[in-house]
Amino acid sequence: MSPRSASVNEELRRRSRERLLQAALELADERGYESTTLAGIADRAGSARGLVSYYFTGKRQLLQSAVHRLMHRTLEEGLEQEPRTDDGRERMARAIDAILGLAEERPVLMRTHMAGILQAEGFVRCPEQQRLAELLRECVERYGSTDPERDYPLLRAQLMGAVYAALLPGAPLPVDLLRAEMFHRYGLDLESGLGAARRQASAGDLGRFFDCGAHPLPAPRNEAAAQDD
Repeated sequence: MSPRSASVNEELRRRSRERLLQAALELADERGYESTTLAGIADRAGSARGLVSYYFTGKRQLLQSAVHRLMHRTLEEGLEQEPRTDDGRERMARAIDAILGLAEERPVLMRTHMAGILQAEGFVRCPEQQRLAELLRECVERYGSTDPERDYPLLRAQLMGAVYAALLPGAPLPVDLLRAEMFHRYGLDLESGLGAARRQASAGDLGRFFDCGAHPLPAPRNEAAAQDD
C-alpha cells in the first residue's frame, strides 16, 4: 500500500480535530463541565485518547475552543440570515441577538464558558476565538465606529456582561431586558435584529457547526504520477 500523501494526512488531522470539538460541545451540553472527561470526549469522537492531548493542552482549552466555535458559527448564521444586509445597525442588532440567544438556549455551555475564561488562563487563543473576534470587530466597523480598537473591546465586554447577568445563579436577569438595554445603548430599533429567530438558530443541531467529513479525501497519488513529478 502506498503511503498517504501529505494532503490526505492533513485532511485526516482536520477531521479528527473537528470530531473532538463536536464531541466536547455535545458532552458538555449534556452533562456539564465536571462530568465531561477527556476519555469520554475521545470515545464520543471515535478517536484515540492520545489525539486529544495532541491537539489540545487539556479539557478547559478544548471546551473553550469548542464554545468559541459555537459562538462564531452562531454569529455567522445570524449575520448572513436572509434577507442578507450590509446595514451596520442591523448587523449590530443581529450580533447582539445571536450571542444573547446562546445564553438563553445553551445555558450550560455558556455558563461553562464564562467560568472558564474567569480562570487564570483567561481566553484561549485559538482559531475559533480569533474568528469570533474578527466578526465582532467587523460589526463595530460597519456600525460606523471611528475607533474600532476602542469600541470592539467595549462591545465584547458588554456582551460578556449581559451573558453573565443572564446566567447568574440565583439572580439571573431576563434576556429580553438585557437585549433592550444593549439595543438602547447602541440606538437600535427593538424590531430589528433576529428576534425570535435567534432562539431557533441557537437551539439547532450542534453538528452543523462542524465539518467531520463532508469533503472527499484527496485521491492518493499513484507511483506513475509520482515518477512524472
